[in-house]
Order: sequence, then C-alpha cells, then structure tokens
Amino acid sequence: MKYMEYMELVDTGLQRIVATSQDGGQLGIDEALNVWTERAKHTEDTNGLTFFCGNGASCTMAEHMSHDWFQNAKMNTQTCSETAHLTAIANDLSYEDVFAFRIGRILSDKDILVTISSSGNSPNIVKALHTAREKGAYCITLSGMKEDNKSRRLGDLNFYVPLHTYGLVESAHAVLLHAALDNFLEKYMGGMH
Repeated sequence: MKYMEYMELVDTGLQRIVATSQDGGQLGIDEALNVWTERAKHTEDTNGLTFFCGNGASCTMAEHMSHDWFQNAKMNTQTCSETAHLTAIANDLSYEDVFAFRIGRILSDKDILVTISSSGNSPNIVKALHTAREKGAYCITLSGMKEDNKSRRLGDLNFYVPLHTYGLVESAHAVLLHAALDNFLEKYMGGMH
C-alpha cells in the first residue's frame, strides 16, 4: 500500500468517527469533544482524577495522554502501566484485573476513566469500565474494529473509529486523543501548546 493510500484510509476513518452517549444517542464529533472538555473541567474543578488505560500501543497512548493532560492541562491524571503493578496483579489475580484492581480502589464519582482499545473487547478494558461505572466514574471509550464491540455500550461517551486494522485504528485514536486535549487547552488554557 502506498503512503497516500494509507493516509486516505486514516483520514476517512477520522471523518467517519461515530460518537455516542451512554444511551446510544449519536453526537456530532465537535459536540462530543465539547462534552469531554466540559466533563474534564468539572473533574478539574472538583479535584478529581482522569485515569487512562489501554494495552500495547494503546497503553503507550494512555501514558502519553496522562502526561500531557497532567503537564499541559494541569489536571490530576494516572495510569497503571508500571511493570511491577501489571505483573503482580496479573500473577496474583489475573490479567483481566490489571486496571480494575486499582480503579476499584481510587476512582469515585468525581473522576473520569478513558479507555483506549482498538478492538473494544479486551477483557481487562471491559472489566475496568464495569468497575469504574460501579464507582460512579464518568467513562469515555475509544474503540474501533467491529461496530458492536463491548466498550461502546459501557461508556458515558464513546468514540468509535470505523477502521479494521490495528495500525489504522491506533493512528486515528492518537489524533482523536490530541484533539480532545487541544480542545480543552483552547477553551481553558489559552490555546494549544
């Protein structure tokens, strides 16, 4: 595949992102990004926490976004991708619990969980969402691949990228994550950094 063909696929996926609320109602992408921004501001105002999680490349995006929101948006953020945590929880409990275990301890109704999952079906992401919902946290999901993936039914705000390979979905997720942060920075922090 040629570079321009690849970029056209990513661009097409970005233009066709489907954003939905928890009840399945569809939102325009700008509207959905504004919902995210307003919820993030509420979380900041209540001294809440934004927790990011994902596996593999999505894990690195979660770490990156956690840092960017912490440094640039001045928000309290966290991930749980430390090697000791991941291996201990996976060994002592199960890999399905690597995010949910910490989420169950620290998240509350003033917090946000952002999950990044290309398939939207990773068992540890699904369990993280269930646990966060039990704690009353606001859940934002980013997913791709199949339209009926499990994550899309579990978030208060859901972003689905209609692309079907990991590289394409991950590329679109990276753009979407930066768009959400930049939207917040534009509205509340004097512009993008």
